Amino acid sequence: MSILPIVTYDDPVLMKPGTPVHPEHPGLQDLIDDMFETMYHANGVGLAAPQVGHSLRMFVVDADVITEEEENGEKHGPGVFINPEIEILEDDYWDAEEGCLSIPDVRENVTRPFRIHIRYYDRDFQWCEAEHEGWYARVLQHEYDHIKGVLFIDYLGSFRKRLIRGKLEEIRKGAVKTEYPLLSRKPATGQR
Repeated sequence: MSILPIVTYDDPVLMKPGTPVHPEHPGLQDLIDDMFETMYHANGVGLAAPQVGHSLRMFVVDADVITEEEENGEKHGPGVFINPEIEILEDDYWDAEEGCLSIPDVRENVTRPFRIHIRYYDRDFQWCEAEHEGWYARVLQHEYDHIKGVLFIDYLGSFRKRLIRGKLEEIRKGAVKTEYPLLSRKPATGQR
């Protein structure tokens, strides 16, 4: 298994919807293993394929560390979500602070639905369906956004975006320090 560099918010791969994954996709199981290894190394709870430079409709999640404090204390363990589709189950929305491995040192409140229904293939291409709520549902929605070309900062109003503009510029320039490798598409010297 390998630790892959995580692309930063300015990488074009994060701005476009991913393509469907097929069971015969070359190196799929190795990519899944590498994504888990990368996520754990970065102390993340989710990681989408576009975040490691692969424009695919797939993400991995292991959010037990943040869901253990919920009332039901349900454990989900590591999960692989291939070609997922999410349906909102009710009009109950809630705000919570989110961050992203592709946008280090930026945390902002995002409003999301509390309950969802998700349909997807697991790593063995077995069809799965489940309902989730709370933090686990939030993590799934955050990663699902990645495979649609959406970042959590896209939900921010213009005022909040102006406030984080300086931090985003530091990330774009590669002037941010992380415990995990980053891949920034900063312009070459003398070019814009």
